[in-house]
Amino acid sequence: MGDAMTSDFTTLDATGLRCPLPVLRARKVLRSVPDGGTLSIRTTDPAAPSDFEAFCRETGHVFIGVEDDGDARVVTLRKAT
Repeated sequence: MGDAMTSDFTTLDATGLRCPLPVLRARKVLRSVPDGGTLSIRTTDPAAPSDFEAFCRETGHVFIGVEDDGDARVVTLRKAT
């Protein structure tokens, strides 16, 4: 199907959603992400980056980082293997 480093990348638009909805939506989407795959979540909730760090600590997924993107932030996670 392709190289795992490039093909296992999923995005989720959670803009306009407030805590806990971005994390709940991400949890649902992660079910379909392959192990070791990457999920990028675009969010406007200022609490989302810290919520996702806590989510990763609790679930074993890897918090890769957060970047500003205009009026939103993009949080990137790697699914646990």
